[in-house]
Amino acid sequence: MAQAEGGTKVGGRGRRVWRIVLVVVLIAAAYGIGVAQSILVRPPLVLGQDAVTDAQSAAVTVTLDDVGGQVIHVAPTGVRRLVFVFYPGGLVRPQAYEWLGRALAAQGVETWIPVMPFDLAVTGIDRADAIVAHVGTGVPVVLGGHSLGGAMASDYASRHAAQLKGMVLLGAYPASNVTVTATWPALSLRGGNDLVAKAADVEGGMSRLPTGSQLVTIPGSVHAFFGRYGPQAGDGTPTISRADAEKAILTAITTYFAQIG
Repeated sequence: MAQAEGGTKVGGRGRRVWRIVLVVVLIAAAYGIGVAQSILVRPPLVLGQDAVTDAQSAAVTVTLDDVGGQVIHVAPTGVRRLVFVFYPGGLVRPQAYEWLGRALAAQGVETWIPVMPFDLAVTGIDRADAIVAHVGTGVPVVLGGHSLGGAMASDYASRHAAQLKGMVLLGAYPASNVTVTATWPALSLRGGNDLVAKAADVEGGMSRLPTGSQLVTIPGSVHAFFGRYGPQAGDGTPTISRADAEKAILTAITTYFAQIG
């Protein structure tokens, strides 16, 4: 009788353990599905959403074109003097960088922002190929990117440096196995309070960029201030307004572009 009672107790305890395990597995599965869905099902792409800064930027023509895949095209105001191909950050909708293209349009800069599969530039590293072929020769092409997009832009530039005239990295750096060798210098920007692209990593990445490349720090800015997509987990706390950070970003890029053409 005692053994039967003991067996009953063990069996009941075992069933409770399995119920707990089942609940944990179901919760984990639900979480995994939620994460997967957030990656596979991307928010709608809406041009002009939170991209207009002033009357001048509002007047810029922005379209969604098909050049080797969907791409946001920001037409320059007046004569085109430079083409800027920009790779978005990981899981960031490309429209988050439309503000930058609109701001640069008045300077004759034509901006192309590829729509990457699942919003991950690692799935479309060579998207610049079709755009470079489309814009043709006779105008300098600069490649750029934010965060993961910057790392993938570096990868592309390491293999196509001769087709480019420069590169702009925003809160980004080349992977440890990537070195960009070119006759032109690159521009690297980082936020002073950026805790996603840490200072040591960005500074260390400078040794893998072309000779003469420049690192510019935006004091008080954070990783999420390079694009208009809201706060980012793990980022620092800004001690500067987004508007002032964007002005500093624009000034640094404009100064760099002026040296190219």
